[in-house]
Amino acid sequence: MPHDHAGHDHAHHHGPPADGNFSRAFGWGIALNLLFVAGEAAGGLWANSSALLSDAGHNLSDVLSLALAWGAALLAKRRAAERFTYGYKGATIQAALLNAALLYLALGFILWDTIDHLRHPAPVNGPVVMGLAGLGILINGFTAWLFRSGQKGDVNVRGAYLHMLTDMLVSVGVVVGGALVYFTGWLWLDPAISFVILAVVGYSSWELLRETVQLGLQAAPAGIEVAAVRRWLLDRPGVTGLHDLHIWPLSTQDTALTVHLVRPGGQNGNQFLRDLQHDLLHEFNIQHCTVQLEDEFPLMGAHGCCDEQVT
Repeated sequence: MPHDHAGHDHAHHHGPPADGNFSRAFGWGIALNLLFVAGEAAGGLWANSSALLSDAGHNLSDVLSLALAWGAALLAKRRAAERFTYGYKGATIQAALLNAALLYLALGFILWDTIDHLRHPAPVNGPVVMGLAGLGILINGFTAWLFRSGQKGDVNVRGAYLHMLTDMLVSVGVVVGGALVYFTGWLWLDPAISFVILAVVGYSSWELLRETVQLGLQAAPAGIEVAAVRRWLLDRPGVTGLHDLHIWPLSTQDTALTVHLVRPGGQNGNQFLRDLQHDLLHEFNIQHCTVQLEDEFPLMGAHGCCDEQVT
């Protein structure tokens, strides 16, 4: 049977907006990489380099990723609506998931092209390969630098940072490979380097893919240990138990928490809740919390809301 909650005392807290405005960084990153992709693709066709073509394909996927992440970040700033009561912050999670899918789709097409070049090797214009890849080091390095300050606080920004940093390192590999092909004449080195590029990109992107899938499943964000939050809550003054503790991402950088705390005969409830909100934000970076205080554990029925009881 349904049950009532004792002590219906609720608290809501919305954290501050994310630090930093990366619209300019996204704009510069997209513009520079579009120009570079066009030049690299043309150079790859002219030089007959599968390494350059694979790098251009990956850079194009990065442009799409930057555009999606930028669009989601702008959408997340819109105010909540009647139906979208949490606003549109979840768009950042959906964009991250889509970016991961697009990345691995692009890797599949690049792998197919690289296998074809390995089966049918052709002469490569080494100086063109080295020149374009060297330009990629500068462009991707500069773009990564634009995102360096925010890459620890937002998986979208971190994704952009890691993609650009990886591309810079891959371009270094292409320069080295172009030099080796030029001086040795070993044509198989070009597609072999392309395989290395695919392996590096796939490996470096795996952690981001796993994290975005977890965010999509509303798992507690990385860096927040649910057991530690539970122990911390139970240590609050007067708290004798808790139930229905839920922690989930509202976006790639905003976290929500709901919990029922058992605090028999608790005094100064409002001050307790204000302190709780403040400490959850500073201890665990949880920006939005909803807390219900109860005098005792409610009766459990067939349709009870409690998932757990902890004392």
